[in-house]
Amino acid sequence: MYLTKEVKAEIFAKHGKTATNTGSAEGQIALFTFRINHLTEHLKKNRHDFNTERSLVMLVGKRRSLLDYLKKKEINRYREIIKELNIRK
Repeated sequence: MYLTKEVKAEIFAKHGKTATNTGSAEGQIALFTFRINHLTEHLKKNRHDFNTERSLVMLVGKRRSLLDYLKKKEINRYREIIKELNIRK
């Protein structure tokens, strides 16, 4: 599987405060970005996988909601996570 416990812990350690802080907005955005990138690569190979396409659209929406929340609450954290993850906006 592409997303193991170790990979999740590494993502949260890098972007969240600690490896166990799974509730931080930055950590969740980083995890969603990782999953979005994986699904995008999958869809490049399997163009007719419509269930995965739907999942991808839902993930992008969740990430967008978290980014909007972060932008409204703390604009500096929003700018940092956008720059770190290279998300275009």
